[in-house]
Amino acid sequence: MIKNIAVLGTGSDVGKSVVAAGLCRSLRDKGVLVAPYKSQNMSNNSGITPEGLEMGRAQIVQAEAAKIPPHVDMNPILLKPTGDKKSQIILNGLVHGDQTAMDYHQNKGFYFKKAQEAFDRLSTKYDQIILEGAGSCAEVNLMANDIVNFPMAEYANADVILTADIHRGGVFAQVVGTLDCLPDSYKKMVKGFIINRFRGDIALFKDGVKWIEQRTGKKVFGVLPWYSHFKIDAEDSVEIENPDNINTLDPKKPTIAIIRLPHIANFTDFHALSQIKGLQTIFIDTPQNLSRFKAVILPGSKNTRADLEWLKNGFEPALKEYRREKGHIMGICGGYQMLGSWVEDPQGIEGTPGRSRGLGLLPINTILKAPKTTTLSEFEWEGIVGKGYEIHMGFTQGFSGNPFLKISSRNTTQSNVTDGHISEDKQVTGTYIHGFFDTPAISSKWLALIGLTELKMEKESMDERKEKDYNLLKTHFESHIDLGTLC
Repeated sequence: MIKNIAVLGTGSDVGKSVVAAGLCRSLRDKGVLVAPYKSQNMSNNSGITPEGLEMGRAQIVQAEAAKIPPHVDMNPILLKPTGDKKSQIILNGLVHGDQTAMDYHQNKGFYFKKAQEAFDRLSTKYDQIILEGAGSCAEVNLMANDIVNFPMAEYANADVILTADIHRGGVFAQVVGTLDCLPDSYKKMVKGFIINRFRGDIALFKDGVKWIEQRTGKKVFGVLPWYSHFKIDAEDSVEIENPDNINTLDPKKPTIAIIRLPHIANFTDFHALSQIKGLQTIFIDTPQNLSRFKAVILPGSKNTRADLEWLKNGFEPALKEYRREKGHIMGICGGYQMLGSWVEDPQGIEGTPGRSRGLGLLPINTILKAPKTTTLSEFEWEGIVGKGYEIHMGFTQGFSGNPFLKISSRNTTQSNVTDGHISEDKQVTGTYIHGFFDTPAISSKWLALIGLTELKMEKESMDERKEKDYNLLKTHFESHIDLGTLC
């Protein structure tokens, strides 16, 4: 019988998601029918399954690495924070309601049962499951009600691999301290360690490996070097928490700015742009003169009205000046809603019921209301076809001007509706489509719209690029991890 593997971590953002993806691709190419699983995700970076259901981005990535379709059983519980203490609960791909952290904590028994049921369904279809943990697996104050780390690994009869991040420093304390916080029953489940994000000559860490193994009595399966030659979608926005320094930009290259909203969602929408040769993308969160940018993008948001107020208290004058100077502004999903005249929330979908004045850059109004739209969508922009997905509450209506896109299908069902809006002078655009830039022909047309006709576009789609990256991840992983003893 093949044992399941649980990839747990010494903390948040230590590389658990990427290690799990590497395992999925490597095992799949060895002939193992493998699937990813994470009982509970907390992230506003989600995606849509072929069934039109919502789940966390990390398990979609891992399913792609495993060469299987993503399914909500791989991530039965998704918490989408709408504020510091409240989240929208997605259960088995559908909205289950909004709860405070305390309410959710008190209902952990119910949610753990749902997570176990999803795992059981998954186990009947696959030979091996790669589980991913959440945050630190040794939070002693939360351990009794944990439904992601050791309790789920124990239920799955999984061997535990502890992942530590040497780049952030203190890796010896990470490893030894984590073990020291665990009860003996959990310590025994840990079979060894993966040390992630090493910079420099790995040979210089041989003594470190030896010390960890002697100190803990457990094996170091390998040390993964820092990589920059491929890109794997991240689970959450940790990777953009520190916006780039604008002074590091090359003034000779055109730059697209993405405003990093406090409740930013689906920031992976811009990975395709960031990989275009000769183009720079930057996340900004400080109001400034925007004239240096070829375009400014307002991304998705999990709390449109709160982020809209944040914009109005800082960025609004700069955005309107940029608009007067004929700058190009684009809004995606929540960012699209903010570009209109009003955003109404009569039911309190995002918090207190009410109405917020928008930026007034597009002639549209938005009403936030259930049910939630979750679709894989095909669209057309003036004869060019693209693919993306929609995740939003409510609807937006234009009261003048022009629709932006035509939607040809949603969740494989033919459609004949429009999406988004484009201003008469084509300087301001908005759409509900996430993944808008993933189709090269669409990106090329948008770049031409903002005056960048000289950039050479790669012909391969994001799906093709991702497949190359998963293979590079596999090579990277297998070159440095002792899979023989690991699996």
